[in-house]
Amino acid sequence: MTPFTEQVIRIIQSIPEGKVMTYGGIARAAGSPRGARQVVRILHSMSRKYKLPWHRVINSKGMISLTEDESSSLQKLYLQEEGIIFDEKGVVELKQFQFDPECAD
Repeated sequence: MTPFTEQVIRIIQSIPEGKVMTYGGIARAAGSPRGARQVVRILHSMSRKYKLPWHRVINSKGMISLTEDESSSLQKLYLQEEGIIFDEKGVVELKQFQFDPECAD
């Protein structure tokens, strides 16, 4: 496993309940600002094995990126159960709910 992959896994595992991060934010925090697509790949291939809170990762517009209706609905439900609020367009206010691992305790 590459150091970037290990770092991405640690960052995703550190996202607390009630907070979200973007794919790009995770990539930047892991040291590769242009690595958002790699984060997608890591989430897709390693979420089960590492019990990653995949539902806490959204896109830079504050929206769920999953296109399959069932998966998208499940992600939204999980986030709402954690207190995340979506506006009428399905957008999460990142200023309110985005987690910054550099500011974490």
